This record gives sequence, structure tokens and C-alpha cells, in this order.
Amino acid sequence: MIGSQKFGKSKYDLFVNKKRFSEQKSWASTLYRGGDILFATWVGLICAVPPCYMQTDFQRPAEAAELKLAQAIAPISPRAVNPLTLDLTDDLLDSDRQNLLQAIDHSIQYIRTPSAAKRYPIAGISQDLMERSLVRFRRLVQVSRTAKDLQQAVNREFDLYQSVGRDGNGDVQFTGYYEAVYKASRTRTDEFKYPLYRLPPDFAQWQSPHPTRAMLEGSKQMAGLEIAWLSDRFQAFLVHVQGSARFELSDGNLLTVGYASKTDQPYRSVGAELVRDGKMRLEDVTLQTLIEYFKKNPQDLIKYLNRNPSFVFFRETNGKPATGSLGAPVIAERSIATDKKIFPSGGIALIRTEIPFENPTTGKLELRQVQRFVLDQDTGGAIRGAGRVDIFMGTGDRAKQRAGLIKGEGELYYLVLKK
Repeated sequence: MIGSQKFGKSKYDLFVNKKRFSEQKSWASTLYRGGDILFATWVGLICAVPPCYMQTDFQRPAEAAELKLAQAIAPISPRAVNPLTLDLTDDLLDSDRQNLLQAIDHSIQYIRTPSAAKRYPIAGISQDLMERSLVRFRRLVQVSRTAKDLQQAVNREFDLYQSVGRDGNGDVQFTGYYEAVYKASRTRTDEFKYPLYRLPPDFAQWQSPHPTRAMLEGSKQMAGLEIAWLSDRFQAFLVHVQGSARFELSDGNLLTVGYASKTDQPYRSVGAELVRDGKMRLEDVTLQTLIEYFKKNPQDLIKYLNRNPSFVFFRETNGKPATGSLGAPVIAERSIATDKKIFPSGGIALIRTEIPFENPTTGKLELRQVQRFVLDQDTGGAIRGAGRVDIFMGTGDRAKQRAGLIKGEGELYYLVLKK
């Protein structure tokens, strides 16, 4: 199955150098032992479009507190294979150079804000150094004729820091997320009867712990706060998971919503619950298989949705594109989500993993190895620790299909201008 395919031996050797960061293996091997969040993202009912499920104190597993910021990324070992010296280059540069430049601009705007100052330094990287890195990288993207030229220039002028990954050896788990497009109505009808809610005006005064999903949906507490009504309960749930969406209204207008806030209940993956109950095999779980399962077993839907007690509230965004945790739009296939407590916000990253592409002959999606430059511009509650990356794949059904198939391993590097 495409969605659960792992690297063969030769591919894996290309992507992961097992000798890297071996001195850090002892702490990393315990950091990710059995956590529900990691399990949930692996079986993957997609990862949240941040800041939908941002990490908060009540969600954070005890092990996460043991993670030292300086241990999450480190300069690559002199003995390690430098990916910038390999033949695989940025596969998108020829077709979307302007998108990459736009993503860089969003990071530059962010890095100059007081919010960025509060998050730096991280792993010894200062705010000033990251700003200078972004500005120089932007210039190299502008003047490099080819992807190979860009890679060689970056190799000359930048140092590489690698994530230690989930095992201490650089092994990173990749997933994808997207912005959904659904049909909806401003009012309840026989067809559209599953609501999304705006933030209650008294939400700040709610006592903790907040009501669960089942309690809120089974009460009249939210009456009058409906923003839109969807025709499918599972679609409405997916908007909660993704954190934003675009709706085609019955009157022909467009409605866009984004994350406003969430209850203090923890997030639990529907996919994880189905696997635990023996309803699905771990290797078979993708977004599409979850959709198909609930179509065939509608009697199970409410039970499994309510196992995720967390509940998300929304706000209208007046047509704005999907926005990441930096407050800037996320760019398809150029923005990633990581744990912002340990990785540099807005930073330049290099990812090596497998992403689905459409076979021009068959029309089917097939995984292909890629190495490309991205910007770290988002976060999410299911994206925790040094071994998790979520790639924003865009808007609409095709983005949804591609995002749902990303479950591979790979590597994550950060680019920092040489001092």
C-alpha cells in the first residue's frame, strides 16, 4: 500500500545515517516510548493544522519536559554524509521559485517581530543569525539558475544542523496536512445539519476541566454560536482536526474559517482508537481508509468521534488563506509544521522523505523521494518532539489525497549561515 510504504534498505541507507548523533541515543530512545500522541500521528487521522492543537501544559507528556532544547538539533558530524553534496536536488525549484520566495518573505517578516525575539536563541542560534540566514538564502534563491546551483551555493555558505529524530539517529516521521474545501450552509437544513461553532463570549471564564466533545454536542450550551452547517458529521470533525477550511455556500458565496481556540481536553486520534479496537490494521490507516470505514460503519461514527474529547472553536477569516502559527499564510509544499519548543521558528529547513505524485500515465498517486528546501512556519499538538514533521500540501481534494498518504521516514536539517 502506498500510504504505508517504507523505504527499502538502499533507500533507507540513503536517507538515514545511523551513526549520526549516537551519543544522544539514550535519552531519545526513552523520549518517545509508547506515547499516545506519537501513536496517533503514526496511525494518522492527519495531524492538526496548527495552531488547532498546539501543545499546551495539560497535553504535554511528562517525558517532553526532559528534552533539553540544545539536544534536539546539532551540527552534522564531520563523518556524516552531507545531503547538500548529493545528486538529489530541490525538485520544485523550477516550477515554484516564486512560492519559495514568498515563504521566505513570510519568515523574514516574522523573524523581525517581538514574538520571534521571545523564541530565540534556540539550539545556540540567535534571532539575528537566523534573520541574516533568511536574507542571504533569499538572495541565493533569486540568483541561482538551477536547483543544483542553489544547492552548491547553500553548501558553501551555510552550516547544517540535523534533528536527532525520534531515535537519536536522525530518523524523522513525516506526515501531511491540508486545507479542506466543503459545501456548507449558513443555516440548518435537512441536508446541512452538523455545525461548526464560533468561540463562546464567556469562554475565558469556563472552569477547568472544560466539557468534553460529547458533553458540548449533547447540550444546548452552544446554541446561537453556529458559523456554518455541513452535510457530513465526519467532515465537520475533520475541520476540527485540520483547524481551517473553505466552504462553498449554497448561495454561491465563499466562507472561510480558521482556528479561534480549543477546550483544555486532550486530543486523541480516531485512527489510533480504531487500531486499538482491532477495527483496522496499523499499516492500513490513511485518511481515505478512515473515510471509507465510517461510510461502511456509520453506527460507529459518534462513538469514535467522542473518544476525542477535545473541541475546537472557529472564527471567520474573510477569504484569507490557511495561516500557520507564525501568523502568516502557509505555502503548499514549502511550509512545514514542527515542535516550536525545540526547533527554530521561521527557520530554513531541508527535508528528505517521500511524497506522493501523480503518475501521468495511470493518474494514480505514487511515492517519490524528494529533497527540498522548506520554511518552518507552523506547529501542532500532534507534532511533538524531534522526530515529527508535518508538510502543508495545499487546498482541496487533491491536496487532501496527497496529504493522507504521507507517512514515511526521512531526515530534517536546518540551514544556518556560516559565522
